[in-house]
Amino acid sequence: MGRLSGKIALISGGARGMGESHARMFVDEGAKVVIGDILVEDGERLARELGDSAVFIQLDVTCYESWQSAVELAQKTFGGLNVLVNNAGIINFGPLTDYSVDDWKKIIDVNLTGQFLGIKAATPALVASAPSSIINVSSTAGFQGISALHGYTASKFGVRGLTKSVALELARQNVRANSVHPGTVSTPMNAGLDVADFNPMRRMGRVEEVSKLLIYLASDESSFTTGTEFLIDGGELAGMDALEEK
Repeated sequence: MGRLSGKIALISGGARGMGESHARMFVDEGAKVVIGDILVEDGERLARELGDSAVFIQLDVTCYESWQSAVELAQKTFGGLNVLVNNAGIINFGPLTDYSVDDWKKIIDVNLTGQFLGIKAATPALVASAPSSIINVSSTAGFQGISALHGYTASKFGVRGLTKSVALELARQNVRANSVHPGTVSTPMNAGLDVADFNPMRRMGRVEEVSKLLIYLASDESSFTTGTEFLIDGGELAGMDALEEK
């Protein structure tokens, strides 16, 4: 028996990067998975590869009706929904004088409003299939500001707060909500990035390392865990090295 046997999951941004890893490892642990993404070709390929345990749907996380369709597909195909992974996200950046209002609106719409819409659309199904788990992917940027990443930082802080309010509201209905805060992870978005001084481990995280944490949070092993944050950052936010005398 896999750790996720009997679980039915919807993963946004599931066609590549961390989302693809989550989908693969969830299926390996016995879950049925709906892969939602705007990347149709990649998503359909992955679903075919994973076989009868996975199905793909084109998902625009900024559209409530698109989320409703994804939830309905999970119910129709697999009989319910008890894990929601809000994984989709984007990044943009720029100094305040150059960072446009459209840049701000776009990243907030995807990274924060998109998660709210997913939770709102999925809540009735999650309650009906409880025990259920909501996993909101944030970032170490949800704990510390980063210069010129204004929209990204704001959205990731927002995910922390949203997760807590949702956890409080749904706890008595046996639905848990937690946020995951990766440091720099080896994905196509981070290709070529120099991370030598990002964390004391002096390396990027591997997508599989993040997926293993999500498996724990999706499973009943974490049944007494809700409303909290899980850092997976190689010690990035642990502090700083000893100061050296000049």
